[in-house]
Amino acid sequence: MNSRDGQKSTSSISLRQKTFELLDIRSTTLIGKLTDWFLMTLIAINVIAVIMETEPWFHQRYKTQLYWLEVFSVIVFTIEYILRLWSCPENPIYKFINVKNARLKYSITPMAIIDLIAILPFYLAFLTNIDLRFLRVLRLLRIFKLTRYSEAMTTLLKVLKEEINSFAAAIFIMIVIMIIAASGIFLVEHDDQPEVFGSIPQAMWWSIVTLTTVGYGDIYPISTLGKIFAAVIMVAGVGLVALPTGILASGFSDNLHRNREKLSRELRDALEDGVIDEDEAIYLDEVRKKLGLSEVKYAELKKTLMQQRETAHKQTSSKPCPYCGK
Repeated sequence: MNSRDGQKSTSSISLRQKTFELLDIRSTTLIGKLTDWFLMTLIAINVIAVIMETEPWFHQRYKTQLYWLEVFSVIVFTIEYILRLWSCPENPIYKFINVKNARLKYSITPMAIIDLIAILPFYLAFLTNIDLRFLRVLRLLRIFKLTRYSEAMTTLLKVLKEEINSFAAAIFIMIVIMIIAASGIFLVEHDDQPEVFGSIPQAMWWSIVTLTTVGYGDIYPISTLGKIFAAVIMVAGVGLVALPTGILASGFSDNLHRNREKLSRELRDALEDGVIDEDEAIYLDEVRKKLGLSEVKYAELKKTLMQQRETAHKQTSSKPCPYCGK
């Protein structure tokens, strides 16, 4: 009996564990794969429906179908949210806390909040008089539910979390330079274009579009000094925009390297006896998918490790015995 759940029976705990594994662990069983594909397909259909219903003719023609699709989707997503909330205490990360606290802690995680937002607009429509356009935008956020099933998005979120301090520093630098740019262009242009650069807040728009290299051309300096200053800001903007990109690229590279190292360790462990049996092959394939590595990368890594092992074995076997000399 699970001590965290008091009087829960063994059967209910077993059911909760199975529910957690079905919803939160990438299952290799048929029912697990079907569940994942069903939820992914429903999310994709919902996103397409929300986009298409902004077309007046589409909304008018398929109004009834769209309504029942929304009802069906909300029922499914509500059941999913309740089951995830109910089964989350089985997550190993909540192993040492009680059931109530585990559910409370899970409910404020990003994915749990996304799951809640996916169903909230439907219920808000009955409780408050919120603009329906606002509710449609909230429903469009259901696309983030696909993050749970996408290794690429999972990797991106992981990199963003790991590099949060670097991104915060880059954003701070961007804000400082943006203020300097707005202040500078205000000083040199406010006499020539008081309607455009009459204040630093007004000049902020120009500094943002210039530093981000967008350059809409709706606002631009006309004085010689203003043009020189703008040229300096434009050059600085090129490097400034590249800063977050470099951080993200470096984070992706580091993450890929760590994933390759993890898979290499698992492969070395499996190759200790010289053979990868069926169970080990299935396990390694699951590790590969979890780490977001392609089958080609996995095959190359496996080939390299096997060649290294064979080379090491030949070198070892060719050395004479220190005792008999053979």
